[in-house]
Amino acid sequence: MAMSTRRDELELNLRSVEAEVSPFNPTLIVVTKTYPVSDVEILRSLGAENFGENRSDEGLAKSASVNARWHYQGEIQSKKIKDIVGWADCIHSLDTLAHAEKIARAEVSKPIEVFLQLSLDGDPERGGVRESELFELAEAVSMMPTISLLGIMSVPPVSMDVASAFAAISKVHQRFIAEFPGSPYLSAGMSGDYMIALNHGATHIRVGSKILGARQYH
Repeated sequence: MAMSTRRDELELNLRSVEAEVSPFNPTLIVVTKTYPVSDVEILRSLGAENFGENRSDEGLAKSASVNARWHYQGEIQSKKIKDIVGWADCIHSLDTLAHAEKIARAEVSKPIEVFLQLSLDGDPERGGVRESELFELAEAVSMMPTISLLGIMSVPPVSMDVASAFAAISKVHQRFIAEFPGSPYLSAGMSGDYMIALNHGATHIRVGSKILGARQYH
């Protein structure tokens, strides 16, 4: 029997995830951080359209090689914003007005799409704003002509039961849609929990190891 190739492996994994999530029809973002650009090229040839990176340098290099929709989901550093908007079509981790203003001032050919990152527990290590600050930030960002506010992004706190966390995120999301009907999307769910996230209203899921296998550190 012929040895399976990397393309076979990636195709099997991608099709498996696509089949599982198809009833929900989400935007599937393949998170390629630390994986080689050759994997991205294979996945793109298999029909994957959205890719996510946590480091701007890596996103810049891979996006230069692979024409796709690129998402930045890492922590935003002020000094890196100009670089990030140079390659990312969408930013999932916006959580301060200062960063929003800097993104808005960047010279871009089309509005940068953003999600505001919601934090359920206020853990500064993991980023995000509490619900109490979310709506004020959204109000300001929604007025910026060079930013297109898509909705909110959230990652369940480590200390919380995952289903309870997504239920709480869903409640905030419903309130958010009521206030900002033009920004109805929810970016939530990763390799270990995307089906739970989808059952709680996620529209964008960020899946890495379930498609690419054990993370490749370099």
